[in-house]
Amino acid sequence: MTVKFPSTPDFVGALYAPSRFEGSIRDLEVEGEIPAELNGTFFQVSPDPAYPPMLGDDIFFNGDGAVTAFRFAGGHVDMQRRYVETDRFKAQRAARKSLFGHYRNPYTDDPSVAGLSGGTANTNIVPFAGKLLALKEDSLPVAMDPDTLETIGNWDFNGQIGNTPFTAHPKRDPSNGSLLAFGYEAGGLASRDVVYYEFSADGTKRREIWIEAPYASMIHDFAVTPNFVVFPIVPITADGDRMVAGGQHFEWQDDLPFQFGVMRRDGDGSDIRWFTAPACFQAHVLNAFEDGHRIHLDMPSSSGNIFQFVQKIGAPAPAPHTFHFELTRWTFDRASDGRDATRQTLYDAPCEFPRCDDRVVGLPYRHAVMLGCDMSLYAIDRLGPPPWQFFNQLVHIDVVAGTAETWCGGDAECFQEATFVQRGENAPEGDGYILALLNHLETHTTELVILDTQRVDAGPVARVKLPVRMRMSLHGNWVPGKNIAAA
Repeated sequence: MTVKFPSTPDFVGALYAPSRFEGSIRDLEVEGEIPAELNGTFFQVSPDPAYPPMLGDDIFFNGDGAVTAFRFAGGHVDMQRRYVETDRFKAQRAARKSLFGHYRNPYTDDPSVAGLSGGTANTNIVPFAGKLLALKEDSLPVAMDPDTLETIGNWDFNGQIGNTPFTAHPKRDPSNGSLLAFGYEAGGLASRDVVYYEFSADGTKRREIWIEAPYASMIHDFAVTPNFVVFPIVPITADGDRMVAGGQHFEWQDDLPFQFGVMRRDGDGSDIRWFTAPACFQAHVLNAFEDGHRIHLDMPSSSGNIFQFVQKIGAPAPAPHTFHFELTRWTFDRASDGRDATRQTLYDAPCEFPRCDDRVVGLPYRHAVMLGCDMSLYAIDRLGPPPWQFFNQLVHIDVVAGTAETWCGGDAECFQEATFVQRGENAPEGDGYILALLNHLETHTTELVILDTQRVDAGPVARVKLPVRMRMSLHGNWVPGKNIAAA
């Protein structure tokens, strides 16, 4: 490689310096004891750029997708990691350099890749119908073999969805295993078109609904219940003319209202109803459920935009510590003539990357795990300001009782997204284990920690030591057993 990665915030340090590792490691070192119930694979994916950015600098979210599989069996843990061989990745590997420009702006790409998908498959890795789907919300899924992590190719569900963008946060209906998904900017760059899909457990498309959003917006996640879909429309907007001129895909516009579109799953989209909320930033959904004529949606929220790479053009980026963070319950009253969403605070502290038990998705629930941040526990005098996307706590919250347990990884540590694993097939909701990668900022090392949800504040029951540093990842999922054909 003749060009070095830049010494800019998204490419340096224990969290963001590229790892660029592919390979397998058998029998990772374990401190403590792996719970006997953990028999399966923890898949996760990270944006990990294979080549330095073409335009000299880039953002974290534009890295190539690298999938890691931690395979648990009989108290042992093996590790496997491979890049997702997207069209973009293969073109750049052949050229031995980056060929794509600004994030999601094809007008800034090298002419040699005109018309080629710029999807990075770097945001989520989801098992479905015997395959792994590596997901990035601006493109089709990329299918991978779950046993070898070999890339199969772009996946359009056997020609059932065309070349439409596909969310990185599909949901599984716990009643029948169907996959529920959507795509935004589905009619082309900066379009207001949104498409909603439902696929049966074998991958057959059962429903397709098209709607139009109030404005062309980033819709990173969504919520489902047995009868409804909720689309959070955050005021981060796309503009085609700006992209043609070489500008950024998205802009934060806090003068626009935050809106939620509530739509029936069994309708044609004409019934969608828009509820308005004060301007705020929200990315990830915890859960939603129906309560008579009301629908409750639980999401972490902040009073301002925490995506540093998406700012109001011409305005300075506010410091994240000036924002208020919380876990919010939004309620939409379908029996009311009003259009205002009401809010309730469930957890009044910084939090993100929330997860509930997969068996209660879309249903009334009680338990959740998420990442938190307490700056009083961070060695700022020794380390200086923390990196962006910094979380030093694991949180287990009981949303019914309003209580929470936390564990801090240390004064120089940062967690990656936590994943919940149920203790057994018949275990009560929320009873199980928390898996999370923990980056050590001073030693530039990483370990996988395992905590029991019944005693989170006691810390890990096991620590799996990794001989390689893992770059900050985004999302992952646990698949029980050795065979995911039915997953």
